Amino acid sequence: MASGFAPPKLADFLLTERLGSGTYATVYKAYRKGDSREVVAVKVVSKKSLNKTSMENLLTEIEILKAVRHPHIVQLKDFQWDSENIYLILEWCSGGDLSRFIRSRRILPERVARRFLQQIACALKFLHERNISHLDLKPQNILLSGNVLKLADFGFAQYMSPWDEQSVLRGSPLYMAPEMVCRRQYDARVDLWSVGVILYEALFGRAPFASRSYAELEEKIRSNKPIELPAGARVSRNCRDLLLRLLERDPEVRLTFQHFFSHPFVDLEHMPSAESLGKAKALVVQAVKKDQDGERAAALSLYCSSLEHFVPAIYHETDRQRKEALRQKVSQYASRAEELKALVASENRISFEEAKSATDILREMSRDQPRLLAALDVSSAAIAKEEAGMEDYDTLDLYQQSLGELLLALAAEPQGRRRELLHGEIKSLMTRAEYLKEHIKMRETQTDVSLDRESMAESVRASCCLQ
Repeated sequence: MASGFAPPKLADFLLTERLGSGTYATVYKAYRKGDSREVVAVKVVSKKSLNKTSMENLLTEIEILKAVRHPHIVQLKDFQWDSENIYLILEWCSGGDLSRFIRSRRILPERVARRFLQQIACALKFLHERNISHLDLKPQNILLSGNVLKLADFGFAQYMSPWDEQSVLRGSPLYMAPEMVCRRQYDARVDLWSVGVILYEALFGRAPFASRSYAELEEKIRSNKPIELPAGARVSRNCRDLLLRLLERDPEVRLTFQHFFSHPFVDLEHMPSAESLGKAKALVVQAVKKDQDGERAAALSLYCSSLEHFVPAIYHETDRQRKEALRQKVSQYASRAEELKALVASENRISFEEAKSATDILREMSRDQPRLLAALDVSSAAIAKEEAGMEDYDTLDLYQQSLGELLLALAAEPQGRRRELLHGEIKSLMTRAEYLKEHIKMRETQTDVSLDRESMAESVRASCCLQ
């Protein structure tokens, strides 16, 4: 490599500031010569520093990056070489890496961490479908371009079928899965552990195995003690569930890729994208039609579903005027949904009152069925919590618990009056649970809409300018 601090010469590019360096490579900011003055990042790899293994890794990196095109993966534009170096010309990402972004804020709000996680998951889904494992996922290898995350540095990446296993040590110890650190056989699931560490660090400002020395780090990794969230951690139930399932030491028990991509916290269905607005509009058209036809409950459900796509659409929109127009539309639909919610609640109250006497009769007829009575006790607890204003996921869980038991009882119940009452009870509880679910969704959507009007996309761009 060129001696001193002067960057090497490249025919078509002017290399300027050094962005970072590792064992084998140094990355520079560069400009394409000529009229376009396109900005790129150039990864310069010294041939002298390459052994047989690192040369194979470099060739695999080039092969993979040439084959993939994805909005959340850094694009390889070209590669060149001369007598001293190999040059990878890569897409320029102006916002630095995720590690710097997290450090500048200490911790990220859950909603921001979730948006970032959705983009990482989207890229991993694309790679997983092509049997590609990154094997070195960490915040330093995830770059920001505006409000878009992009996976970078595929120096350790490999083509790995789901049944392929390896034992070669790859990546950074702080983000390595225990099976890799302990030099056991491992497979593509090591990437899921790394995602869990990244999410943990984004939410709490440090990795779960943060240590003062490598010996301490290795001791923590080799321990059989389950990962715990920091004391007093305030994260949603879905977020907690995902974190603990990703950070499962035993890869056989760890969340699978399929379950990761479909997990409700990842929620790729509602990831901000170019399709978000189209999905929202299609649902709101149906909502308005049901509203006009007087089908209030159906209209409320459709308004809520449309808002779940409108919020990501606002996030995805980059034009300020269109973003503001979308916010106003969303406020209108949210207001109408609130009106419908009050009307539906009033209608439900009458039918719920009627259901109470039927529940009392069902209880009386079920004295010989302790499991059925226990399920009815759980549903009563859910109703009491809801009526006391505790309209949250804990209450919804109680409804779902009782419904699970009652449906099993219904399947075993012979024809007769008790079966009819049980069927009616289940219908009533399902209506309650569905209404509560819509209410929770509505509240979460309103929270998203009413957050600081300066969207996260704009705050990311501002932070990039400061870095």
